[in-house]
Amino acid sequence: MIASQREASDSSDPEESPDQADTAGPGPDIEIRAGYRRFGGFSTRVLEAGPRPVERPAGRRFRKRSADRRRHQPRLVLLHGYCDSADTWRPLLTELARAGVSAAAVDLPGFGDAAALRSGAILPQLDAFAAAVVQDQSALGGVVLVGNSLGGTTALRAAQNPELPLTGVASIAAPGLSDSWLMRGLARNPLARRLASALPVPVPRFLVRTVAQQVVPRLLYADSRNAAAEHVARFVNLFPDFRSTTDRLDQAGRLLTELDEAYELERIALPLLVVACGKDRLVNASSGERLHSLVPHSRLLVREDWGHCPQLDDPRGLAQALHYFATSAMAAQGADGRRRSTRPAALAGAVG
Repeated sequence: MIASQREASDSSDPEESPDQADTAGPGPDIEIRAGYRRFGGFSTRVLEAGPRPVERPAGRRFRKRSADRRRHQPRLVLLHGYCDSADTWRPLLTELARAGVSAAAVDLPGFGDAAALRSGAILPQLDAFAAAVVQDQSALGGVVLVGNSLGGTTALRAAQNPELPLTGVASIAAPGLSDSWLMRGLARNPLARRLASALPVPVPRFLVRTVAQQVVPRLLYADSRNAAAEHVARFVNLFPDFRSTTDRLDQAGRLLTELDEAYELERIALPLLVVACGKDRLVNASSGERLHSLVPHSRLLVREDWGHCPQLDDPRGLAQALHYFATSAMAAQGADGRRRSTRPAALAGAVG
């Protein structure tokens, strides 16, 4: 739920810009590499951290050994939520890199520095984008797709596609199963949004920003007093005036109606980690518990002290849980690359 600002060079063709070292966030000991790519017809920004892929102009034997290593190493691919961007994963990317885990985060179409969504339904566009990302990233390791909020929905829909080369999926606070009164109200009361957008007197910009500065930390964090200023500022900048705010709310309402038929959970056969957050004010923790019950082989992690974006509340704890899950998902895949049947396992103790 955070908007980003362009941080790469002013290249006339961002899709072809090379990866760049970005040291603005995590500090000099961890490098987050930023670049631009194109997936599923959408140009987007990619943030990467952790070990670089090793590619040398060597013979066939070396390339075979390199491919074998990739099959035994996880590659975490991170999808953000609605109105968010890849920047929300910076703290988590830092923790994963410190643990030696290779990871990448992308801006979803319509958000951050990615190309705009096209007209029509939103979820099918995200499906095509995510499928292209997974296909591309599978050359770098066993892809474990991690999604928060709308990204969690996108990850679950990818898990429903048996054709994708996925090793596992982690869904964090995915909407559409048991949402808060705020989410339900937004979906069920389009008239209120239309009346607000038709107010005869424009709402001053300073008032919009003041309200956003108060609301955003309470929606993102378990405890708004711990909100990081840079994350709040990026999101507030997404709502510069009342018109842009009502446009985003209208888009969110249309997206929520798509969630009514978003899931075919019986098709999920690969390892699935469900993360439920006790202080989430947008998606109830019971949503994760319901998802776990509908996908019996899944694993459930409930953290009562996390909010809607645990990558901001506790990036180290979330990194530990994801690393543990990714390692077990790789083991379930087997040395031959085929999936083995997995039984649910407790994640208690996986998070410090």
